[in-house]
Amino acid sequence: MYNQLDTRLQNIKIPRVYQHLMFWAVVYIFVAGLYSVQTNFWVSMRNNLYFMPVQIAYYYAIAYWVIPKYLFVKQYLKFALLVLLLVIVSLIITRVIAIVFVNPHIIRVMNIVSHDALEAEQRPFLVKLFDKQSMVNAFKGVNLIIGFVLAIKLFKMWYERKQAALEAELSALKAQVHPHFLFNTLNNLYALSLDGSPKSPQLILGLSDILRYMLYECNANEVHLEREIFMMQQYVKLEKVRYENRIDINFTIKGDLTNKLIAPLLILPFIENAFKHGTSEKTGQVWINIDINVTGNHFKLKIANNNPEREPGNNQEAPGHIGLKNVMKRLELLYPATSKLKIMNEDDTFLIVLDMDLNVIKQPEVKLVTV
Repeated sequence: MYNQLDTRLQNIKIPRVYQHLMFWAVVYIFVAGLYSVQTNFWVSMRNNLYFMPVQIAYYYAIAYWVIPKYLFVKQYLKFALLVLLLVIVSLIITRVIAIVFVNPHIIRVMNIVSHDALEAEQRPFLVKLFDKQSMVNAFKGVNLIIGFVLAIKLFKMWYERKQAALEAELSALKAQVHPHFLFNTLNNLYALSLDGSPKSPQLILGLSDILRYMLYECNANEVHLEREIFMMQQYVKLEKVRYENRIDINFTIKGDLTNKLIAPLLILPFIENAFKHGTSEKTGQVWINIDINVTGNHFKLKIANNNPEREPGNNQEAPGHIGLKNVMKRLELLYPATSKLKIMNEDDTFLIVLDMDLNVIKQPEVKLVTV
């Protein structure tokens, strides 16, 4: 029941105009209640009807004109001058409204008979308009709520820009997987074609299936874990075609893969790295162990392979590993708090262990029908 309610609430989309109208209605009631201490709630509601349009215009001018057009493009002087101009204009309009509409109504409704208040009301218009104390109060009144609202707006703008930059970086990283994988696989195909191997068509067909998956199914932020692992199995089959009996591959899968989601092409660079740097750089019999274990929403991947033989006195790591650098960056961006990657580079073994938590597809509750 609660899951269905959550799903329904998530599917409700309120138009942006209505969101703004509801927000300002809440602000209007809040401000009216805040200033009702000085008069009463209904008087405050009536007076706030005059002040709110000024505050709304002041806010939208800054949030949707001055900040995007001048602050974000680093035209700081123009930004400061325009903000100052808007502050002055809003103060003057607020004071005019107070003098013409608000103060006389308060004196009349609240039956104010104080000599000082009545005498202050009899002053010339310009004297009342630029009264220091009244200007300070108007400044506080105008900017009290607007400052808070602008802070929310600026945080939202910052967050949206950060998310856009994050998505752009993730798209760039995911796009790098395609040419890197294609480059390695075409190298394999080229090696077979040089020998006139009859396995070349099989390799091309398998490559076609994987590329179709990359082009048409990996555009989403997440894909089904079953599908992702199946395509990785297809990739392993392609490599078996190339290496034949020279390679010993052990690919084991444990646990329930259904209803789990994972970022697309997240596993491929690890497997690709094992073949590229474990088999192609080593002669003789080689081995690769791939172990996947899924417990609940916890995903664990272990990949171990032969380490390329190093020349005596050479302690440097094998060159390349572009795919590993790529996937490490993607893990930092996509699963910063729910993933842990260990890379162990020993003399004869290269081991990768990835632990991470996956998103799970919620299944609808089954309702029992009683007769």
